[in-house]
Amino acid sequence: MSSKLVFGPTRTLAICCIIGLVGWFLPTPAGLTDNGWHLLVVFITTILAVILKPLPMSAVTLISLAILLLTKTITFQEGFMGFSHPVIWLLLFALFIAQTFVQTGLGRRIGYWFIRAFGKKTLGLGYGLLLTDALIAPAVPSVTARSAGIVLPIMQGVAGSYDSHPHAPSSKKIGTYLNVLIFQTTVITSAMFMTAMAANPLLAELVAGIGLELSWGKWALGAVVPGVLSLALLPILLMKICPPELKETPEAPALATKALSDMGPMSFKEKVLSSVVLLLLSLWVFGTMIGVSAATAGLIGLCLLLATRVIEWDTVLSKHSIWETFIWFAILLSVATALNKAGVMVWLGDQIITAFHGLDWRISFPLLALVYFYTHYLFASSTAHVTAMFLPFLSAAIALGTPSYLAMFILLYFSNLFGGITHYSLAPAPALHAAGYVDLKEWWRVGFITSVFNIIIWSTVGLGWWKVLGYW
Repeated sequence: MSSKLVFGPTRTLAICCIIGLVGWFLPTPAGLTDNGWHLLVVFITTILAVILKPLPMSAVTLISLAILLLTKTITFQEGFMGFSHPVIWLLLFALFIAQTFVQTGLGRRIGYWFIRAFGKKTLGLGYGLLLTDALIAPAVPSVTARSAGIVLPIMQGVAGSYDSHPHAPSSKKIGTYLNVLIFQTTVITSAMFMTAMAANPLLAELVAGIGLELSWGKWALGAVVPGVLSLALLPILLMKICPPELKETPEAPALATKALSDMGPMSFKEKVLSSVVLLLLSLWVFGTMIGVSAATAGLIGLCLLLATRVIEWDTVLSKHSIWETFIWFAILLSVATALNKAGVMVWLGDQIITAFHGLDWRISFPLLALVYFYTHYLFASSTAHVTAMFLPFLSAAIALGTPSYLAMFILLYFSNLFGGITHYSLAPAPALHAAGYVDLKEWWRVGFITSVFNIIIWSTVGLGWWKVLGYW
């Protein structure tokens, strides 16, 4: 899927620049200022470059920011406001905390606990892996660290013990089932918590920008019923559409027990991390009552881990991928804020409203939501999709008469649930697919069926639950 395989990075970058240059000199559409149009052109070109990847995402966004500053499309303060925003720092702190789950071994220990408790059958084994992801999701915003870094190695070890190997017919024994299960699980758990996926804090900020209230607790409370139901039914659904040849796994608990024995008792660092995570969850849920913001809570958690040497400062400095995420995320937030300030998002929403003019919101909003969901086939990044489309679609849905919080929750959760449809649609998808247990056709088939399953649950049970809560 990489553009490098087709055009080469230099040529791809040149194509993006030419498209952006042509767009810059096109006539400004009615309803937009010249400044707003130029901002939109650079933004669209940036999203195109993010998808085609001629350069790392941070480099692409830095170049775009430089162009916007050089042309005086935005001010320096506007261009760098994202770097001082609490939501960006919340993500940064949470990503560093997530690293400790891998480094201390606590993530693997949790996984083996669940496998020991539920692993006598393949279905129970699936629930064990599912619960591992669900338990650590609130404190681990990196879906790659969660599913590919913690759960995948456990899954591979179990599959191998039953002679279910990648790139071989034996993968059907148990490996294929477990592989698709851990991927589709992380899609659902990402939707359940504001801190479970990197793009979620950005979504929360975009929502706040149009005057809607959304706290960590409100997000989690809205997701708990449809999320738990989806997780409860997912292993059963996959057992039907992607059945493993091996239904009984009596040796799995013994394997987990041995793995736990090899790990030894919980270390000091694991105990500290467990305590810090419990404190973090408490602050994220109840912090607003005592005046502690989510970002401040994240800072407190990281400082406690640094002070107790659970994570070393040198480790913090050496995690280049996390600092890279911090850079491109902050720039995208700055540009998205500038787009909103320039009235571009309102204009885009008006174009969508015109397309759906005359339809009752009960018809127009489901159509809007499905378009928003399945256009993710065109994106290799949830963040790129969210940044480009979330706010215009939400604004249009509200303008068409959809209750604001109903529209907000559906599009918020869809912004995570659409990550399960392809082998490139979510950050860990390439790594999980590359594990070799699932061929491409099967991956896409299961992804589509599971997407329909999730849409039905979150659009029916979810709506009823949000009504009970008084959210709409």
